Amino acid sequence: MNEIADRLHELSLSISVPLELPELEDIVLVEEQLMIGLPEDFREFLMEVGDVVYGSVEPVTIMDASAHTYLPEVTALAWDRGIPRDLIPVCAVDENYYCVAEDGEISYWENFQQSEQQWNDIWEWAQDIWLNE
Repeated sequence: MNEIADRLHELSLSISVPLELPELEDIVLVEEQLMIGLPEDFREFLMEVGDVVYGSVEPVTIMDASAHTYLPEVTALAWDRGIPRDLIPVCAVDENYYCVAEDGEISYWENFQQSEQQWNDIWEWAQDIWLNE
């Protein structure tokens, strides 16, 4: 995990208005909005690399409610389009989603159908998808 986070920070682009890293209180507020808890490793992911801007893969964020990656908005849209409500999107790619389950497992939903692509946790997903896009 630390190696993946370090690598993402090394590759992160400098932008004029940098993203902020959330703290636990920020995540709790989002969980209250969603009325669902986030898996522990996903919380950690948001607090470690929630400020990284790298490549065309854009994981959800929680510090800027106006961002197109704002977790509550991405989640509401995904649920409205048919993603099961026990899953939380970690990344939207067009109308497809990478989602995290309560146990931390990541699955890919293409055309609102679960594909066979799965990852054990968010860090494995970050290594395979975000870093190796």
